[in-house]
Amino acid sequence: MALPIALYSTSQVRALDAHAIDVQGIPGYTLMKRAGEAALRYLRTRWPMAHRIVIVCGGGNNGGDGYVLARFAQAAGLTVSVLHAVSPDELRNDARQACDDFRGSGGQLRPFSPDLLREGEVIVDALLGTGVKGGARPELAKVIAQINSAGRPIFALDVPSGLDSDTGVPPGETVRADCTVTFVGLKTGLFIGDGPEFSGTVFFDDLEVVAPQAKGFEPRLERIMETEILKALPRRRRSSNKGDFGRVLIVGSGSGFPGAARLAGEACLRVGAGLVTVAVAPENVASISAGRPELICLAVTHEGELHEAIERADVIAIGPGLGRTEWARKALTAVLDSRKPMVVDADALNLVAEAGTRARDNWILTPHPGEAGRLLGIKTDDVQNDRLAALEHLVERYHGTIVLKGAGTLVGTANRIPGLCERGNPGMATAGTGDVLTGAVAGILAQCRDTSLAARVGVLVHAMAGDAAARGGERGLLASDLTRELHNCVNR
Repeated sequence: MALPIALYSTSQVRALDAHAIDVQGIPGYTLMKRAGEAALRYLRTRWPMAHRIVIVCGGGNNGGDGYVLARFAQAAGLTVSVLHAVSPDELRNDARQACDDFRGSGGQLRPFSPDLLREGEVIVDALLGTGVKGGARPELAKVIAQINSAGRPIFALDVPSGLDSDTGVPPGETVRADCTVTFVGLKTGLFIGDGPEFSGTVFFDDLEVVAPQAKGFEPRLERIMETEILKALPRRRRSSNKGDFGRVLIVGSGSGFPGAARLAGEACLRVGAGLVTVAVAPENVASISAGRPELICLAVTHEGELHEAIERADVIAIGPGLGRTEWARKALTAVLDSRKPMVVDADALNLVAEAGTRARDNWILTPHPGEAGRLLGIKTDDVQNDRLAALEHLVERYHGTIVLKGAGTLVGTANRIPGLCERGNPGMATAGTGDVLTGAVAGILAQCRDTSLAARVGVLVHAMAGDAAARGGERGLLASDLTRELHNCVNR
């Protein structure tokens, strides 16, 4: 089953389970059997040649899913070893029935032992699922560590055991799965924070549970999809001219930082902006003009020289290479006073945080976790420990649209479900890629005039460009490699 767009919190998925049982009339054990069937299907899809599997079962419903999978796999002719990390005598309700049915079908149970993990070609994690907060108990943490060190591929049921299924944070020992099959609704923790690192490839089955159109069941996040690119950047009319696609002013590249504004400016052009001016320190003009003659370069000695360029611009981006000098502060003040739609990044964000600048609705802020922490007055670790909460706080405090950069970039706007970008790769963790993003977002904003849509699509095409540039390998990727790919990504 293809992954849906909507992502839910753990409590919402549990409410969906309850709704299916209480309102749709689906018995809980029926849902568990459907989960077992789906797990077997995806296990055989991922490892079609595997005939011996080891299933490690815990004491809750995740363990129940494991017992059902064991019965179905055995019936399908696979050799199944079931290891219980929690005594079957402690099982209750549907999990107890699943265990009893497995035994009744001739299945054998053995207490968990790390030596027995080697009996399988694949290990199935049915230990904890979503049933953990704050880390696994010591005895189960030891089991998780032994699963990880067994040297076998790991298939997790619902959520890798130990992972916080809301934040994607591993608070202790956590199963590092090669793939995960999740049920009913996609859990946010599989896609944000460190979730993707521990979940591997994610499969999904809704178990025929349909989310009701009711309060409380609105998704917490939605995956940003390629269909949004066409919405922001529709097919151009044959009679178009450059004035139809926006005039962008990029303010940055203070003394000693010529590359930042050039990267942002080129990205802006590559996504289709009609006319791009970069306002920079005078000593940077020659190098930028020589390297990218399509950019209009404006030498700025004092902020008064910005006013005419600001008046001509439809959209302003400020921050790449800006610095924190008096020149930078005055330039930011001139831009903020304009009330034009804008993208604010890098040092401009730090200056906004220092000055306590008031919120506005027509800007896009693009902080990385450190900058987000400064904007909120908290530590970077606090941002990373709950990225979705940090995003919500930023939207509440600063309004507009917030792009919280990082692995699994989040895009938030008031009164809209936040967006998640799953694309991108570690090769993009290099100098200048943030400047490319700033330019891409500004260029798309100049064309679509919708801050939320421009941010979402800018983040997506930036990540797609990063993935295209990394086809030959992630290590050694340059920010300028992304700019060359942006043209293809906005013309799909």
